[in-house]
Amino acid sequence: MRNNSLKFLWLQTLIGAVALSACTADPKKSAELALEHAAFLAPPAAKDVVEVRTALPQGEPYFQSLWKDGHDASLDPEAALDALNKARNKVQDLRLVKSTLFALVSADGKVIRTDQSQDMMAGKNLFETFGALREAVSGKYTEARGSMPEARGVEGKPDGQWLAAAPVSADGKVRGLYVSGWSWALYTHRLESALQGHLIDLDKRDKPLVYVFVVVGKQAFGARITPLVNSEAIEKLDPMSHLGDADSYSTTLEITGRQFGVAFKKVPELGPDVAIGVLRSET
Repeated sequence: MRNNSLKFLWLQTLIGAVALSACTADPKKSAELALEHAAFLAPPAAKDVVEVRTALPQGEPYFQSLWKDGHDASLDPEAALDALNKARNKVQDLRLVKSTLFALVSADGKVIRTDQSQDMMAGKNLFETFGALREAVSGKYTEARGSMPEARGVEGKPDGQWLAAAPVSADGKVRGLYVSGWSWALYTHRLESALQGHLIDLDKRDKPLVYVFVVVGKQAFGARITPLVNSEAIEKLDPMSHLGDADSYSTTLEITGRQFGVAFKKVPELGPDVAIGVLRSET
């Protein structure tokens, strides 16, 4: 009985110490560290965009035959899917890109086929959401952002997408577009996993609680498991208004009674009003 009592007292002391540590952790220090994390993630994000810019035009030869000699790729979605898979498998640079979505689109914006097992985008007009992609029909690689429900990467939460399009020509005319990109929910999961791996490499005994966001204008997108209240707190903060002409910004934030440090780093490659955000709290 005495040993059990001692164990109980030891456990209570340990719990109290952890609770005290959580209460007394300096959110300003968390903000400094969050800024280091955002700075760590920004270069890989920029590189991800550069990789798409390099790789996507290389896929064109795998789609030209679908329109050559008067053929209409829109009439054969399965052939389009085969071409999507072949391009990704054959082109080394396409295998390296971090895209979560590939699609073949007709010159009028209609999605012929995507590489998704449940193709919710097929038959939808991409230009209605991503109007800037129309420029690709003139023969120019183009990027755009928007929010298309059929392209979302998470259910029950807001999501948006970053897409790029490269023209596909046949018989001397642009016949379609080769499109690739990612849902922000799926992309932030990639960034968050990269940060978690970085923290493991640092070999710290006490692992912080961290969440990664992509801020696009006044919206903040987190990974699938990120609590919606966190995204809403980031949006209420309106990071882009604080960033202004600056490259980065950090501050403290209280969410449901817990103290966080939060920091943001612009990633111009993703867009002039896009930043990577990191929310950090000590455990």
